[in-house]
Formats: sequence, structure tokens, C-alpha cells
Amino acid sequence: MTRLLTPLLLLLLSACGAEQAPAPQQGAAAQKAEPPPPLVVYKSPTCGCCGAWAEYMQAEGFTVEVVEEPQINKVKARLGVPAELGSCHTATIDGYVIEGHVPAEDVRRLLRERPAAAGLAVPGMPLGSPGMEVGDRRQPYTVWLYGVEGASEPQAWAQHQQPGQTDQSVPAGAEGRAV
Repeated sequence: MTRLLTPLLLLLLSACGAEQAPAPQQGAAAQKAEPPPPLVVYKSPTCGCCGAWAEYMQAEGFTVEVVEEPQINKVKARLGVPAELGSCHTATIDGYVIEGHVPAEDVRRLLRERPAAAGLAVPGMPLGSPGMEVGDRRQPYTVWLYGVEGASEPQAWAQHQQPGQTDQSVPAGAEGRAV
């Protein structure tokens, strides 16, 4: 008799004491990603393309704070932006520096992968990059990962608008190249 009661008792105890795990969320609530951290954009008060980039980033889901900075080069120096990677505006997000007209998808990838680096840069002001749209004119450009731990040169992070190609991310570990 004890042989029959022991399994029955264990079954009853496990059924009574077990709590049901909540069912996983489905639909839009489960797919909603956390918003990215705030993006602080430092720009000259007279630069229109910098404002256009900030608006683009906001439209891409970033919370953007714009700081008008008449001496933008001092901000770049304080944040350690190499002169050869310079552009017209500088931003910070979650411990990284974003220099110039970097596309939102590259910033998202940076935040997702979290490499040991200072940040991303698009040197100059390439036509067709976010904030630098001029009709259908486009220049190919590279987004550089710089300040990489253990590397002396910036590394290509992404290629955009290459003739005859679609935009592409450069795989992690790809060779760096001087700008």
C-alpha cells in the first residue's frame, strides 16, 4: 500500500506547490525593444547639416539633446576625436563618441556589440550621408571605429553607398586601415 501512496502523494504535492511560470509575451509588447540611451549632440550654432543629423537620429528613435557649442573643436579635443576623423559635429552616447554623419544603424550596432573602442566617425561631410542629403547625389563613405583597444589605426566598421553595392557592415576583426 505504501508503494502506491508514495508516488500519488509526490504527484499531489508537486502539483499543489508548483507555481506556473508566466506565459511569454507575444505580439507587439514582446517585440518592443528598449529605447537607446540618450544621444547628446554638440554642434556649432550656425551648422544646418548638424541639426539635420540630430533630427534624423530622433526620427530613428533616439532621444536627442542638442548642445550649441561655438567652440566645437574644444569639445572634440576634450573627447579625444582624432583630427583626421573630424567632421562638423560630435555626439556622445553611453560612453562612446560619435563623430560626424554616422548612420543610426551603425550606432545601434555599436551599442549592441559594445567593442572596446572610443567610438565611430565619418570624416568630413560626405554627400548622401544622414543630414547631408542633396537630391540624389551620393558619395561612398566609410564609418570608422576608432580608439580600438590594442590597435594603432581606425578600423572600418561599415561601408555605405559603394558604387554597385548595397551598404554593408564590416565584420568584427576586419583589418584596420589608415584614414
